[in-house]
Amino acid sequence: MLNKNFKSARQKACSFLIVLIYAASAYNAKAAVKSYRKEADGITIKLNTGLIKLKICADDIVEVKYTIFNAFLKKTSLVVNNTWAKITPFKVSEQKGEIVITTLKLRIVIDKTTDAITYKDINGKIITGEAAAGNKSLTEATIAGIKTYSVSTQFNSPNDEALFGLGCHPEDSLSINYKGRNQQMLIKYMTGAIPVLLSTKGYGLLWDNYSASNFYGGEANNTQFKYVSESGREVDYYFFYGPDFDHIIDLYRTATGKAPMYPKWSFGLFQSQDRYKTQAEVLSVKDGYRKNHIPVDAIVQDWFWWSPAPIGSHIMNHDRYPDPKAMVNELHKANFHAMISIWPLFGEGSANYEAQKKNGFLTSIKWDNFFAHTFDTYYDAHNPKARDLYWAQARDSIVKRYDWDAWWVDQCEPDNGSLLDERRKADFSVGKGIDYFNTYALEHAKGLYKGWRSDMTNKRAFFLVRQAFAGSQRSATTLWSSDITTTFKAFKSQVPQGINACASGIPYWTSDIGGYLSRVDPDGIPTWSEPENRELFTRWFQFGTFSPIFRIHGKGERALFSNNWDQPTKDILLKFDNLRYRLLPYIYSMAASVTLHNYTIMRALAFDFRNDPNVYGIPDQYMFGPAFMVNPVTEQLYTGVGEAKAKTRKVYLPKATWFDFWTGKTIAGGQTINAESPINILPLYVKAGSVIPMGPEVEYATQKTAKPFELRIYPGANGKFTVYEDENDNYNYEKGKYALFTISWNDKLHQVSINDTKGSYKGLKKYRTFNIVLVSPDHGTGEGVTENADKTIVYNGKSLTVNI
Repeated sequence: MLNKNFKSARQKACSFLIVLIYAASAYNAKAAVKSYRKEADGITIKLNTGLIKLKICADDIVEVKYTIFNAFLKKTSLVVNNTWAKITPFKVSEQKGEIVITTLKLRIVIDKTTDAITYKDINGKIITGEAAAGNKSLTEATIAGIKTYSVSTQFNSPNDEALFGLGCHPEDSLSINYKGRNQQMLIKYMTGAIPVLLSTKGYGLLWDNYSASNFYGGEANNTQFKYVSESGREVDYYFFYGPDFDHIIDLYRTATGKAPMYPKWSFGLFQSQDRYKTQAEVLSVKDGYRKNHIPVDAIVQDWFWWSPAPIGSHIMNHDRYPDPKAMVNELHKANFHAMISIWPLFGEGSANYEAQKKNGFLTSIKWDNFFAHTFDTYYDAHNPKARDLYWAQARDSIVKRYDWDAWWVDQCEPDNGSLLDERRKADFSVGKGIDYFNTYALEHAKGLYKGWRSDMTNKRAFFLVRQAFAGSQRSATTLWSSDITTTFKAFKSQVPQGINACASGIPYWTSDIGGYLSRVDPDGIPTWSEPENRELFTRWFQFGTFSPIFRIHGKGERALFSNNWDQPTKDILLKFDNLRYRLLPYIYSMAASVTLHNYTIMRALAFDFRNDPNVYGIPDQYMFGPAFMVNPVTEQLYTGVGEAKAKTRKVYLPKATWFDFWTGKTIAGGQTINAESPINILPLYVKAGSVIPMGPEVEYATQKTAKPFELRIYPGANGKFTVYEDENDNYNYEKGKYALFTISWNDKLHQVSINDTKGSYKGLKKYRTFNIVLVSPDHGTGEGVTENADKTIVYNGKSLTVNI
């Protein structure tokens, strides 16, 4: 028996050793470096099988390509639009089995045995590195009957690393940190994908592959992570070195395009409902807001305005909308802006369908979701000629004809339900659908932005999109989180999803305030008169106040003047609506920083506190610009009869001095507190040293008023804030027609300084009055105008300094 067991064990050991030797020889034969060639923009490395290309795009940006074939694809990236015309100097050397590339900021080390790449800072400290085994691979695969190669990259990941980004996934878990968890990266209905990752170790990654993918955050016992795309012929990724998150996002947008400036009105409140069915109904909502003096800027005409005509016919039903131009004119006269939902689908029987079909611009992809309209067909958004025709059809029939101000870009996945293999098998002008699975929305928005810039020259583009991909920000897109439900669970998930969408380089994100539909009611309409639903809407509205775009939408009437809200609810909603409008100088200036400096408004805590590991796992706190820490209340705190179960939520305050926005009291950072959270309070904390410009109360964003601005100063540290102003809604800012002035606070001297105004534009005020308020307990608090300012000054555009 002993001899038998020994013999069996020896056979197993020998077999295992043979497998190891074979695997090692096969791996080395594939990976080992044979030679390299230095080129003007980087190096190309010849392996035993295949090639690696490292392109030095900048001192802190590197593109890596790998293939098992003898040449790389000749393709134009759909994501990266920087041509890197300027050559970045670098040096190459060999030492101890390594090839080393050195720039002014990086040392990039390639192991000649494993081909693994390690990224170090200029002092030799490791930033990150590819795994020694399986770092870059192509594997034969057959998917949906299509022969292809799955593509993967694998990186080392120390235990204390946190990972953010990867887009918006509306129905996902509540986690904020992707370390140790997996994420599907496949764009479909209610599932997003933006292949951008930020690490607290100070780097970012962008995978330039468009097929359905997966991120695995817990490989090799959480010491590695892997990104796998189901189709491709080469690995292609970009490495960005920060180390700060703001700089990583700056580099990402340097590679993929800046976000253009939005019109000022778009930072006010959007009123939307599923759906306004008549012209009279739209105008009644306009009257309801203006007669009640409730601040609002936009109203939205959602879907089926074309019914019973086929989708894509772009004809407003004249029984229900007898004069669309007059309707939009009436909105404009009342200082409303108007957005309309137009889909990338064409139903049989319309002239537009026939024109798209005649030119060969329709795909084989059918809409297969709620209504199973299998005759509704998506056009080929990857075809530039098809995009041009699509724009021209909508422009002439709807957008320019009736003078709409913004476009809701719905159904841009394309949404074909469970028939995802049909998307894989579709033939786009650029190739098979499997290789362009995630880029439909990116290309669709590209055509809209091109057309808008060409033909709507005096209006800044604003597109609300249901899906986005890396690079979408350059087409004036705001990502919204799709058809979420009216539940606290859905609301709670929105906070980390918004944070991670913005950490993915997309600066503008929004959710349907209140949720889109109820899963309980057969018609999907929530009962807003019920106290628990009012509480949900109120908490969501508070969160929306501190989202990049502030937008009500969903089934059931939820306008702020609606009788669905009792008076206490109306008072709270109006309080936060007024707060949003008072903060417009702060918000609009941050939007300018997005465009001018690639800033991020909705900020994961790691943007500002990257070296504090306590913030890595917090899913429901974020910074809104440099001043505010926002802490949404996402748990239901009241019973059905309105009795409180709890009135606090836990808030972690990183190391700094913090002011309670509502009371002016200071709290030391580095601790977790129980924040007061009655229904009329969203816990807000302002960092010491913050300077916040607050406007007077207005009813729409561009309302002219002679009332003074309030400058709130939060003492305890030095600080400054740069105010941006322009003409509000055209592209003259691209010609330098804007003005900037910086307000500074010297904490030691208790001095406020304002520098000379830089720049000019038509309408720039020559004189303005500022009420300076030094915040303290019960002074300069809350949303209201502070009655007794500490000092009032008149600023004429020339520098001045005052003592407080």
